[in-house]
Amino acid sequence: MTAQTVMTLGQNALTVIVLISAPLLLTGLGVGLIIGIFQTVTSIQETTLAYIPKMLAVVCVFILCLPWISRTLVSYTAELLINLPQYAR
Repeated sequence: MTAQTVMTLGQNALTVIVLISAPLLLTGLGVGLIIGIFQTVTSIQETTLAYIPKMLAVVCVFILCLPWISRTLVSYTAELLINLPQYAR
């Protein structure tokens, strides 16, 4: 296994991680921003107001994206296993 192969495998793994986590992180960021603006405008500083809606939104997006996440992980794993003999050289 060459250094270029290791770098490519690492790059592909990081790309898959970013693709899978992006919808969840962006949802949390968006909901947090909206709630932060709402708290600033109304001067409400309740901490549970920030966490509970973010958790609910992230869970909902996770449930909606779960088939896509599963397909992405399965295709990446299948690609790794199919190319395993090439990596062993």
